Amino acid sequence: MKNIKKIISAIAAAALAFSLSACGGNGSGDTSADGEASGSGNAIYRTVDDIKSSGTVKIGVFSDKNPFGYIDNNGEYQGYDIYFAKRIAEDLGTELELVPVEAASRVEFLETGKVDIILANFTVTDERAEKVDFALPYMKVALGVVSPDSAVITSEADLAGKKLIVVKGTTAETYFTENYPDVELVKFDEYNEAYSALQDGRGDAFSTDNTEVLAWAMQNPGFTVGIESLGSIDTIAPAVSKGNETLLKWINDEITALAGENFFHNDYDETLASVYGDAVDKENLVVEGGKV
Repeated sequence: MKNIKKIISAIAAAALAFSLSACGGNGSGDTSADGEASGSGNAIYRTVDDIKSSGTVKIGVFSDKNPFGYIDNNGEYQGYDIYFAKRIAEDLGTELELVPVEAASRVEFLETGKVDIILANFTVTDERAEKVDFALPYMKVALGVVSPDSAVITSEADLAGKKLIVVKGTTAETYFTENYPDVELVKFDEYNEAYSALQDGRGDAFSTDNTEVLAWAMQNPGFTVGIESLGSIDTIAPAVSKGNETLLKWINDEITALAGENFFHNDYDETLASVYGDAVDKENLVVEGGKV
């Protein structure tokens, strides 16, 4: 029996060694001859050189989170994250492929190599940082709660016995699950579904990033953001696959360099100012050069 166990262990070790060798397990991020991405351990990624060689950078963004990442009436991507994504592709010297993602799929899209970078309003958390590598931040955010004018939610206490809509995989889902387990959460995969549910009365309120619910309430009469800041003040940052050191460094250098031209302030002016007007202080949202 002991000999059999030794043989099985040897076979398993050999298989593991072969697997790591085949997938670039040394963390180099080398690609195969046909250009497929590889990486370290379970991570699959393309290095900066791989991306440049391919001629296209793949960036995951939201397609339904106005005004940060959404598709307009002409079928074109627009928003704060999109503006940044276009600059990344320009400075890499590549074409840009925007890949729509859902909140709950952002980590998986990086881990499986479906995208090189996530720019989908990705809030930095310790739990997520165990699975992906975050670059320097470019925005600040907290949670907010929007509800109908006929029954405005102004505090967490108002949510007792109510149905709160959240999107799966968001910080709002985590926050209320951990801190208010008695609040009934109504969960959806997509933001469009969540807002439709709020409008249809399938929930009493909806919680997500305060920057988004403020914008949505301004564009949808009959709804009010009764809680404008909830939980901690967090940061939004680009994310890459765990271990993709070359791309992480490139993005950090890019964010640092862009501060010299006030890039993210210009991004705000081009994509958010017309939405928020005087309702939001730009300095409370924009992060320039990664300095919070």
